Amino acid sequence: MISLQNVTRYYESGERTVRALDGVSLAIARHEFVAVAGPSGCGKSTLMHLIAGLDRPTAGEIMVDGLRLTTAGDAALTNFRRHQLGLVFQFFNLLPTMSVRENVSLPLLLQGVPLPECEARAGELLRLVGLTERAGHFIHQLSGGEQQRTAIARALVHKPSLLIADEPTGNLDTASAARVLDLLREIAEEKLATLILVTHSVEVAAQATRLVEMRDGKVVSDVTQASSLTSRAGILPAA
Repeated sequence: MISLQNVTRYYESGERTVRALDGVSLAIARHEFVAVAGPSGCGKSTLMHLIAGLDRPTAGEIMVDGLRLTTAGDAALTNFRRHQLGLVFQFFNLLPTMSVRENVSLPLLLQGVPLPECEARAGELLRLVGLTERAGHFIHQLSGGEQQRTAIARALVHKPSLLIADEPTGNLDTASAARVLDLLREIAEEKLATLILVTHSVEVAAQATRLVEMRDGKVVSDVTQASSLTSRAGILPAA
């Protein structure tokens, strides 16, 4: 589903050239659950932005689900992000002036889906992440874990083929982090999307079935891990 061929991303910082990514080649199959791990500054966030079509490489080729991101125009990239991509950010990026239900409905509204269908789909996702009773609340009324679960519901509501979670437990307490990781494992197990988990945490990375480690803009290790997925049927909808 995802193919990177000799991808580099350089930035100019004064008289210095920063090599955020340096010749990365990577292939990810459909419905894989991949953790991209490494210390701060290793290039994992740059990699995420490139796969998400939020940035373009200095050199190399990137294909995602049949779309060549390196040459795609702005309209094609917008369509890709709107229909095929779900993003879960470390700092949630929820809209404070909207309710939980409205935040989750937003991707469908942007696609022009009728409001009753948006609300029905949002309600289904909120039920499945355990936030039905919070649907009418505003973001500031939620705990950190509830906000992250809202963000996951929003990222899934349009049934994306690719879900990228950037440090999804970085600002959560232990109990909330465990709940979020449970949800991500269930997403992977139910094959709702190809899942890429970006993290600096060894414990979080251990949840994935494949671990790609990065250092200094390069992939230094790429291994298959023993599956940690556990079945909890009925929590997430079928693909």
